[in-house]
Amino acid sequence: MASDTREGLLYIDGERCKGSAGSFPVEDPATGTVIGRAAKATAEDARRAVDAAAAAFPAWSKMPGPERAAILRRVADRIMARSEEIARVMTAEQGKPLAEARGEVRISADYFSWNGEEARRIYGDLIPASTNQKRLLVLRQPVGVTAAITPWNFPASMLARKIAPALAAGCTVVCKPASATPLTACALFDAMEEAGLPKGVANLVTGPAGAVVGAWMDDGRVRKVSFTGSTEVGKELMRGAAAQMKRVSLELGGHAPFLIFADADLDAAAAGLVMSKFRNAGQTCICANRLYVERTVAEELAQRIRHQVEKLKVGPGAQEGVEVGPLIDHEAVQKVHAQVQDAVSRGGRVLCGGHALREGAFAQGHFYAPTVVTDLPYDALVAREETFGPLIGLWPFDTEEEAIALANDTPYGLASYVYTQNLGRAFRVAEGLEYGIVGLNDPVPTVAQAPFGGVKESGVGREGGYEGVLAYLETKFVSMVL
Repeated sequence: MASDTREGLLYIDGERCKGSAGSFPVEDPATGTVIGRAAKATAEDARRAVDAAAAAFPAWSKMPGPERAAILRRVADRIMARSEEIARVMTAEQGKPLAEARGEVRISADYFSWNGEEARRIYGDLIPASTNQKRLLVLRQPVGVTAAITPWNFPASMLARKIAPALAAGCTVVCKPASATPLTACALFDAMEEAGLPKGVANLVTGPAGAVVGAWMDDGRVRKVSFTGSTEVGKELMRGAAAQMKRVSLELGGHAPFLIFADADLDAAAAGLVMSKFRNAGQTCICANRLYVERTVAEELAQRIRHQVEKLKVGPGAQEGVEVGPLIDHEAVQKVHAQVQDAVSRGGRVLCGGHALREGAFAQGHFYAPTVVTDLPYDALVAREETFGPLIGLWPFDTEEEAIALANDTPYGLASYVYTQNLGRAFRVAEGLEYGIVGLNDPVPTVAQAPFGGVKESGVGREGGYEGVLAYLETKFVSMVL
């Protein structure tokens, strides 16, 4: 169905249905036009989804791992068969360039195929007993019904990264995508339905977070909550989960440092910084937010980066050659500009950008010029707050120890980046950074087979890799007397 006429429905117990509260419009952030509508659920709809997931859990959890693996493999195949459709829906409602959307669809399929293989390898243990009359066993069993709550910036891959390991582990799921991007989730569920996923195993509920998530937090049958979003909301969910001791996986805010040493390949470092920072218009949890450059090469590198940033093509994501799309809404534009104004008021120097784009083709959308600012104090807003937009601040440093201290001077600890050709320094800095992810000469470290998550206020738990499946398993000890 074309994205401009698409109707997103709930998916509960294997059936498409309307929301009890009607529907709500979905807009293209590049043009402000309505491209479709999505079902608006109530708490009752959310509870029906849990009913379906709870009813499906016994059979799904007992299904042999290889059978679950085969279904997840078919899901991956159907996602790829629908890849162009899903990518275009994503670009229409989220705004990212079509090339990026296609890449996101591919990694979404990777999550299903990788975790499908992990379903074959959920092992227990046989522990040596202290007496011949006993046998000690450790079993791994699915935690139960799980709730997946996902953000708008990666509407396909974040959903896949939560659903796939949960299903591989034998859990059933209820899903709530961001209200800004519900249609991508609906398209992903089309692929899952085509793959033959049994009824009730995965359920989709769109609409207001308060009603939907509130119902799930109060429901004792929901034994785990997996959330990607802001630290503030993550803390609120963690407090709510404590009432029933629900398990949580929380991937929260980031404020990634990008360290470049004088011995680095400066061309690769400049290109890597631009790729990390301006992908998805800077609206990624792991994109570079603070650029620290060794003082002897700081000005040279600043100019190299400026030249690359000035060449970036900004525009609607579906337009040929566009590299930077719109921000998600007007508030996002205001936040970026507030950080730029704060920087300038504190003596910051804008090397390029520094303004919203409102003329001509940009008039109806939410665009901001890719921006680089230098000569900043360390207490500028861009140094302290996650931007979530196409703005990077640059600070010089003199020593390796200073660089690590500056990078760690934040309550967040999701992703970090280091460019150096010195092997010893690479190990020292990677080990010294207080982050869950370190990209060493690598601006895009995310892959399905590796763990993803943060430390400090950037979250709890890991997604991806075999750790992602373990997050959905309980450990049971069986002590048996012969």
